[in-house]
Amino acid sequence: MSDFNFTIPVVQELLDSELSERSPVPSLQEKILAIRNSLRPGQQQMADWQSGPLAISAVPGAGKSTGMAAAAAIAIARQYERLSFRRQLVVVTFTRSAAANIKAKIRKFLRDDLHLPQTGFFVYTLHGLALNIANRHSDLSGLQLENVTLITPTQSHRFIRTAVEQWITNNPDRYLRLLEGHQFDGEETERLRRQSVLRTEVLPELANTVIHEAKSSGISPELLREWSKQTTDEYGILSVAAGLYEQYQNLMRSRDFIDYDDMILAALRVLENDSARRVEQNQVFAVFEDEAQDSSPLQTQLLEILASNAGDNSSLNTDAMNRVSTADSCTDAIHRVSPNSPLNLVRVGDPNQAINSTFTPADPIYFRQFCEECDRIERLATMDQAGRSTRIIIEAANFALKWINNQWLAATNNKQQTPDNRQVPFRLQTIRPVEAGDPQTNANPAAVGRGLELYTPDDIHHTVKLLSQRVIELFGEDPTKNSAAILVRENRQGRWLAEALTSVCKEHNITLYDVGERDRRSHVPQEILALLQFCDRPHSPDYLKAALEALVQRQLIPTQDLNALASLPEEFLYPSPLAATQPETVQKAARLCRSLLRARLELPLYQLISFLALTLNYDQAELATADKLAERVNQQIAGNSSMGGMLSALSEIVSSERFEPVETEDSEERYTRRGQLTIITMHKAKGLDWDYVFLPFLHENLIPGRFWVPPQSQFLGDFTLSEVARAQIRATLHEESVIPDVSQAWEVAKNLKTSEEYRLLYVAMTRAKLLLWMSAAQKAPFTWSKPDNLQEQAPCPVFPALKRQFPECVMNLAVMSKQA
Repeated sequence: MSDFNFTIPVVQELLDSELSERSPVPSLQEKILAIRNSLRPGQQQMADWQSGPLAISAVPGAGKSTGMAAAAAIAIARQYERLSFRRQLVVVTFTRSAAANIKAKIRKFLRDDLHLPQTGFFVYTLHGLALNIANRHSDLSGLQLENVTLITPTQSHRFIRTAVEQWITNNPDRYLRLLEGHQFDGEETERLRRQSVLRTEVLPELANTVIHEAKSSGISPELLREWSKQTTDEYGILSVAAGLYEQYQNLMRSRDFIDYDDMILAALRVLENDSARRVEQNQVFAVFEDEAQDSSPLQTQLLEILASNAGDNSSLNTDAMNRVSTADSCTDAIHRVSPNSPLNLVRVGDPNQAINSTFTPADPIYFRQFCEECDRIERLATMDQAGRSTRIIIEAANFALKWINNQWLAATNNKQQTPDNRQVPFRLQTIRPVEAGDPQTNANPAAVGRGLELYTPDDIHHTVKLLSQRVIELFGEDPTKNSAAILVRENRQGRWLAEALTSVCKEHNITLYDVGERDRRSHVPQEILALLQFCDRPHSPDYLKAALEALVQRQLIPTQDLNALASLPEEFLYPSPLAATQPETVQKAARLCRSLLRARLELPLYQLISFLALTLNYDQAELATADKLAERVNQQIAGNSSMGGMLSALSEIVSSERFEPVETEDSEERYTRRGQLTIITMHKAKGLDWDYVFLPFLHENLIPGRFWVPPQSQFLGDFTLSEVARAQIRATLHEESVIPDVSQAWEVAKNLKTSEEYRLLYVAMTRAKLLLWMSAAQKAPFTWSKPDNLQEQAPCPVFPALKRQFPECVMNLAVMSKQA
């Protein structure tokens, strides 16, 4: 690998400048050099960038965001040196919280280290960038934002359900073929059962999967239908998928709705126009992309076009625009990378932390290929030093990575297949501890206990006992000193653990924070809906009780017997002069309910949601979420404003969408507070770290898991339509010569899932700083929807391998029980 072969000449210039005669006030070059010297080698390579393409492959804990912020500030400073103030640096990252974090870091470097104005750059999420471009050129994008509504479609969304019903109506023969499955005796009860499964599960899942996969890659329903002609499966899966996709698109257009992929497509439509493209490119001198392993093909195209030199008429712009209209593979641009490429694009990521590709269109193959091409032209840097974790944790993570890759290669070779290194679970990239004198304080800290502790409890109840004992020991006399988290594979495990640990944490003054419970509530839309339904029909016992429950939950009224209040709404709300005097708790509840009814009469409809949010005493993030909700609902009922319309829109959001709350900038701090034991899923833990990390329930049925077909849909075969379609679409995008048949596609889907589950475990292991606690109980539930149904469970295959590699870290439970 050519990590150190592309050192930019500016480094020598800066060193020469430092040795030359200095003025009392440091020059800008000296300030740039000071920032560069404070960085690690991998970060320095990013800071040395001046032009062209550059790939940065970073290990967990390597300081990606700090390195990118420093490199961004230095790139902006060089623009000041050149007296070039017109163009801006565009920094793109994955989430709003990450965008806020890196923006603050860039500003700090500009203000405190370089003493420059905090301008010259923009930080966006990918969708925010696309929306910004589309909004500036609404005539070209086709998006009139004041007239459209943004949705997040899910399998249960009404557009998906309606698209399924319309497809069934228009394709009775294909639907009948699906209904027959492998075999069918014509029995009416079975026919009705299969109809229900197809309408409510199989076809909505296929539609949702294919719409996300195809649309995010610029694939039209027509192109998908062309691809289906290359397949020979009995159901014509891609053809069915194309029909569902087409129905969905027609529905979206007819109702003026858009989804997140439409934002990207709209921005690309703008950039198809020569004049608009030059305008946008002339505002940008470079694009820096964070979390590049999570990019989709369309997102990659958008960034490449923006990062191209507007004054360069080479094939880059033309070819990129051709791909927008023809949906060719996005990898075309990668193969055009050259040392003199006009592509001013820095992509930073870790393909080994790609954990979204089996349920989103993201695929780490694109960033891997970008790294390979940049390596070929000596434009690849590796940030492989990490100071987050103690050495034993780093050794365990490195071992797990190599062991999993070796097992995968052995399995594929045994089947006499040629290993495809693009699909091997991990890029061979070892985490290295930092060097002496590293600027990070307490880098690679000393281990707590053994640093790595491996347990094999009897069952999940024994797991909780051992985990509780260790938590109590670690938090000790001062619970506010350290942070800890339990990372679970699925939310149901977290819910069960929260119930089991509540009393222990309360007894020892340890704050227990179940992130999944907060996410599960999606409370803002639900609470607003409950109060609005009451305002609309105050004499309904059900609506009154739901409103009272929301007020109790928010601690606005005392806990009391709500059934008694709701059973006689009129008497509760407006007691007659002859009625018995209400207790003070009841009077308080009645007064608050009457104030809601009065507001319904006195306020205009569009202000109601905001008023209810204030009444519920929401915090800043909740108020922002309520404003977002109000804007969405008012936009949706514009032109037909009524209480009935508002309730219908809200009910639809609550029942069929996951309404994303507005995150505040301190959202990550909520998860990593000291003195707090956080229960969080492995997926949500990415990007975070804690002093102590607990990984219980490491069983093979969850990691890597079994790819299985739900019993209710097995009449179709030993595969699922959605996963076969996903694998076939990706094979075409990856430029494979032949679209795999059903059995091959199912095997590909299995491998993709296995690889991602192992990467998820790697992410979880590398969250720990001082102690990594891992366990695989001998008995555990087959499904966590029935946690009391215990049976023998095989451990995750990596777990026994870790025990063999680190025998000194295996905990002797017999000795521990005697000591207890």
